[in-house]
Amino acid sequence: MLQGPYGSLDRDRPLFRLPFTSFAVGTVLLPLTGFIACLFISLVYHFEDATYTHCHVSNYLPSISGAISLVPERYIWRCCVGLHSAPRYLVSIAYFSFYRGRFSKRLPERLLSWLALLCSLTENTGLLLLTYVSSTETYSAHKNGFVVFIGSSLLHMLITCRLWQVIRRHYVNPEEVRSFRWKLRLFLFNGGCCLAAAYFFTRHNKFCETGVYTLFALCEYLVVFSNMAFHMTAFWDFGSKEVIVATPPEDKRY
Repeated sequence: MLQGPYGSLDRDRPLFRLPFTSFAVGTVLLPLTGFIACLFISLVYHFEDATYTHCHVSNYLPSISGAISLVPERYIWRCCVGLHSAPRYLVSIAYFSFYRGRFSKRLPERLLSWLALLCSLTENTGLLLLTYVSSTETYSAHKNGFVVFIGSSLLHMLITCRLWQVIRRHYVNPEEVRSFRWKLRLFLFNGGCCLAAAYFFTRHNKFCETGVYTLFALCEYLVVFSNMAFHMTAFWDFGSKEVIVATPPEDKRY
């Protein structure tokens, strides 16, 4: 057998390993930190531009589009979302693999697992679209990205809650029960905030009342925060797992 560093046992050891809990926290903290930074800069340095609306009424909070469309907020947000998107795609695949193991003999849930994967990938892609095409550049593309993000996000949450309801029914792991309960609460809260945001946005455009757009912006924030919290439940789902980067096994030479 070949001797030396390339023939040693070190070759087969993982190059990198990270607890999935740390991986999940880091993935969520990227857009969370970026959004808070953009909101702070918009309120302190670009208040008039960020809170401007076509109605010319008093507004006290920028919408998410307003908070991420100026400079340097635009680049901060793009950097954070871009860095977090690759891990998000990886988590989508991890969930799909997890569901395949749990529902190998249940056809309806297997089909839902495929749909959940599609919705998760579409949600992340819609987020990238509305991030890298700002409302001040191409409004229609930004708007379509937002619609795709919200629609696929809600559908993904709904399907996930259904799958975890089945998991809770057949397994008694307390972490999984807790995860399902929080998923359900966050889905209902997120859906309620989406309805409230749609109501305030429509009312603002129709009546141009003072402060209504601020309520719309606040509901937008809650939609984003609850979405992040929903994805954060991966902390419980994969608590004992690790993310590992390793070299593939090689045939031994004699």
